[in-house]
Amino acid sequence: MTDIPTNEPVLSVRDLHVDFSTRRGALKAIDGISFDIAPGEVLGVVGESGAGKSVTGSAVVGLIEPPGHISGGEIRLAGRRIDNLGAEEMRRVRGKEIGMIFQDPLTSLNPLYRIGDQLTETIRTHLPLSARAARARAIDLLADVGIPAPEQRIDSYPHEFSGGMRQRVVIALALAAEPKLVVADEPTTALDVSVQAQIIALIKKLCAERGTAVMLVTHDMGVIAETADQVAVMYAGRIVEKGPVADIIGRPMHPYARGLMSAIPSLVSDADRLVQIPGSMPRLASLPDGCAFHPRCDRCFDICTTLRPEPEPRGARRVACHLYTHEEMAS
Repeated sequence: MTDIPTNEPVLSVRDLHVDFSTRRGALKAIDGISFDIAPGEVLGVVGESGAGKSVTGSAVVGLIEPPGHISGGEIRLAGRRIDNLGAEEMRRVRGKEIGMIFQDPLTSLNPLYRIGDQLTETIRTHLPLSARAARARAIDLLADVGIPAPEQRIDSYPHEFSGGMRQRVVIALALAAEPKLVVADEPTTALDVSVQAQIIALIKKLCAERGTAVMLVTHDMGVIAETADQVAVMYAGRIVEKGPVADIIGRPMHPYARGLMSAIPSLVSDADRLVQIPGSMPRLASLPDGCAFHPRCDRCFDICTTLRPEPEPRGARRVACHLYTHEEMAS
């Protein structure tokens, strides 16, 4: 993997906007988000369905499908701008410099080809290796991700693996060309809990060893707690709170983040019921004025209904909420 200066983020997203064109006008799916991911760091992106998590991941890897398009901002990978690249150039970046892990491993694996053929093809496309060397590297990768007897299993077809083992193969594929960044979109959702824990530990271990940055998209706060270094909480296409995972899980500041954390079951809590956030995520075609969360917020006051809050620094994190400005003015 190409060395990246320690003071430069692997991924830098600035004021990103993604729109979907419709007959009624443009629907804003992503509305001005910014974040960085450092080498070896795992950024967890969390929120309800419709928050914009997967659209953000798709924008980073250049897979926004029409009628969607990036309408503003920029995305930089190791300092190089990539959101304005042509389709073929972006395809090369996506294979070599960005690895991808998706929710369903069967969408990433061709059922008609042996695992080894798919791995060696990916390796030889992006690395200057002979067929023999590529096969040896593929076997090493399978061993790294915990596939037993990789010398034999490399000639198996995807249907001959369990769901958890297929996801391990997908991780091997994502890391095959030694990428700078891995984008993992709900990588454990289709797996049972014990396998989830193994896959989480594997992603974190492999990327820490390689210095690879990880953008982990999920709705599962348990996965975030076990895996992420930093967390970005998304709501209605915006990041409402971002900061260290321990801070946000232990003491969330934004009312929406607080609601998400309160919905996590705890073995030590004596609460009879989990807290539920009332209402649902607004539709892109009917976003409310002001703070998009205000119709569901129990801390809402007048300014929330008219003025959209911008992310402000609060210690080690950034929070987009009028509550703290209001409290400061009142004190």
